This record gives sequence, structure tokens and C-alpha cells, in this order.
Amino acid sequence: MIEVLVVDDDVRVARVNAAYVEKVPGFRVSGQAHNAAEALCLLETLPRLDLVLLDHHLPDDTGIAVVREMRRRGHQTDVIMVTAARDVSTVQAAMRHGALQYLVKPFAFSGLRAKLEAYAELRRALDGGGEVGQAEVDRMFGVLSAPSAPGLPKGHSPTTAELVRRSLTGAEGPLSAQEIAERTGLSRQTAQRYLKLMERTGRARLSLKYGDAGRPEHRYVWATRI
Repeated sequence: MIEVLVVDDDVRVARVNAAYVEKVPGFRVSGQAHNAAEALCLLETLPRLDLVLLDHHLPDDTGIAVVREMRRRGHQTDVIMVTAARDVSTVQAAMRHGALQYLVKPFAFSGLRAKLEAYAELRRALDGGGEVGQAEVDRMFGVLSAPSAPGLPKGHSPTTAELVRRSLTGAEGPLSAQEIAERTGLSRQTAQRYLKLMERTGRARLSLKYGDAGRPEHRYVWATRI
């Protein structure tokens, strides 16, 4: 699980954002803070923390100041700014202090989900270790800011669609939603939703595998492989 700290001065907004995070498979909220001091305290006391969703407008300091102090203390925890601050100087400062992404309020759940899914994909790529070529480096740097894929309905993430596509194209034969879920870290329900979308749009083909009893298993293969 990716452990997340949600920081927002508005208690209600923090609860909504935390609920959003908990809806994304693979993510768990470890704590909530409503000012800079609380955020820094939790960074010191929580046993493990992978990601901070950080507001900029806090009552006792700015989000940028929190990131700066985190780095000064040696915390390398990843940061995604989640704020209504739109001025270029704040965005630039966030970039310079190592924020991975910047999500402007107000936003829908789908917007935050896309950022979190992209972050999870980046972590999977980095956890592999070893050396990489230029193409892999480019993919790592671009994954958090990938543009929306054409033809995706509202509420669908291009990053998640790419994960499912890559699993299908790399497989030796048809895969079920459960097998896709195991290969990508997605939930079975999410994998099934994207597989059905790909089948409807002609990018994947459906076949049925009949067992001894019960419903046949739905299995999918990338259309160009058939």
C-alpha cells in the first residue's frame, strides 16, 4: 500500500480528499493535517509515509515552506501539491522544491485518481532498479503529465488504460480481468471496466473459456494479435 498524508487547512476538504484517496486501489491515508506544524509533526512520527497531498494556503505557513523544511530535515517523501494557488511563482517554486505534480482546485475525483494512478505507475517503474535506456527515462519523466488519451470516456484514466493495454500486448495469449489485475496492481473491477471499454471500441477481442460448472470466464486479447 502507498501511505498518504493529506494536508489541507479546511477540515471538510481534507476529509473529502482523504475519502478520494481511499477509493483508489493501492492507496491508504495514514493521517490528516490542517496546518504546517501538524504536517511536519506527522512526517516525524508516522512510521511510514510515501506521499503528501499538500495544500499551499495553510494558516501558519505555506505549502512551499513545508516542502522546503521537509527537504532540510532529510525527508524525501514525494509531494503532490493540491491547491487553489494558480500564480506562476507558486507553481515554479513547487517544481524547484521537488513537487512531482500540481493539481489545481477545484477538481473532480477523476482528476485526483489519474494523478495517483500515474504516481503508482511511476513507483512501479522505479522499484525495478538497475539501469534504463533513454526511452524508459522519457517514460518515467512523462508519466505524471501524460495527456488524456483520445476517445476515453469521462472518468477513465489514460495511465490505467495504458497499463491494461501493455499487459494485453505483452501476453502470449488471452487474459482474464483477474490476471490483468495481478499483473498491473489494479483491482479486478477496474481491470474489467477497462477491458470492456477496449472491447466495445474494437481494441480488444473477447473470448469465453468454459469450465466444468458456472459461468464461462471472459478472456481478452489485444485486437492486433488476432
